[in-house]
Amino acid sequence: MNSRLISLVRKELIDAIRDKRSVMAGLYYALLTPIILAVVFSAVISKATSPEDITIKITNASEASHLIKHLRAKGIQHSDDSTLRKPITLVIGQDYAAQLNRSEPADITLIADYSEDNLKSSIRRTENALRSYSSKIASLRLITRGIKPSVINPLKINLQDQATSDSKGGQLLGMMVLMIVLSVFVSGMNLAIDTSAGERERNSLALLLSHPISIRQLVVSKIIAVSVFGLLGLLLVMLVSRFVYPLVPWEELGFSVEITYGFMLIAMIIGTFVAVFAASMQLFVSFMANSFKEAQTYLTFVMFVPMVMSYATTLDFAVEELRWAPVSGQLQALIDIMKGKDIPLLQLTVSCLSTLGVSLALTLGMERMLKSEKIVFGL
Repeated sequence: MNSRLISLVRKELIDAIRDKRSVMAGLYYALLTPIILAVVFSAVISKATSPEDITIKITNASEASHLIKHLRAKGIQHSDDSTLRKPITLVIGQDYAAQLNRSEPADITLIADYSEDNLKSSIRRTENALRSYSSKIASLRLITRGIKPSVINPLKINLQDQATSDSKGGQLLGMMVLMIVLSVFVSGMNLAIDTSAGERERNSLALLLSHPISIRQLVVSKIIAVSVFGLLGLLLVMLVSRFVYPLVPWEELGFSVEITYGFMLIAMIIGTFVAVFAASMQLFVSFMANSFKEAQTYLTFVMFVPMVMSYATTLDFAVEELRWAPVSGQLQALIDIMKGKDIPLLQLTVSCLSTLGVSLALTLGMERMLKSEKIVFGL
């Protein structure tokens, strides 16, 4: 790396640091995302492991005293106050008791708006409680007839879960790793726009090119500067995650989550390839835009490409194909590492090399664009 390139990189970094608002805007994602995710996961785990009692309306409850006790034991209460209960009604048939005595199916109607998202969990709990009571009554009917209840279960299915605590945690960490990788794109985006479309609007790009430097040196220096900020965001999001995620009660779900320094080191190495790709892509798109705001609009849409590929990997969609692709391959490798699996060296190598190949193509494209006065002066 020659002295001119070093001077250009230093100039880009100093200019970026001077704009503190732009720096913090890029790093807010890295600082706040792990905290927000930790709060959300804590609330979800708390609700899943310690569900609150459900209050519903039960019509003709006097006909089914044993059923009411069973529902109460499952945390489902009855109330006539419409302000306290959920809009769920359980209607017990008038002939409920007589039908049970005759060993006939007893009529019960569950009335609710199944399209309401806020009610789905409560409806599911109520349905499960009713099925549990129905299964209990069925077993008692068989016993009174001298039949073992197990006779209606011809298969005894034994499940052996070979998943380790790390692999179980990795299922949720797929989303966390995705947020970590996206920090590379978000943290350097403002600098990429400012050092390309922003410099052109301030007429400093043409002045910079008037110095005895090559266009390639200029492009490479900008890519390095944006990549540094991307890696800084990656480092920050992992440091915050390391101290925040252990506060989430993962043990309630049967596993623990810990971002080790070993994982952080591997993530930084893999993230370097992603950072170079992100910087090249963002600078290329920003140079194509005619203004700062236009570059922001373009990058917002372009960011959907790596995001969609990353989401597809996280959701286990066409994983084998995406393991070899840029960005998604690195993401899948990090998820495997979090699950305690071996590093897929061949696929990771191909993915990293393809990422560098795309970055090189974008770099050459920028070098060619900056030879045009139309691009330099925004004509």
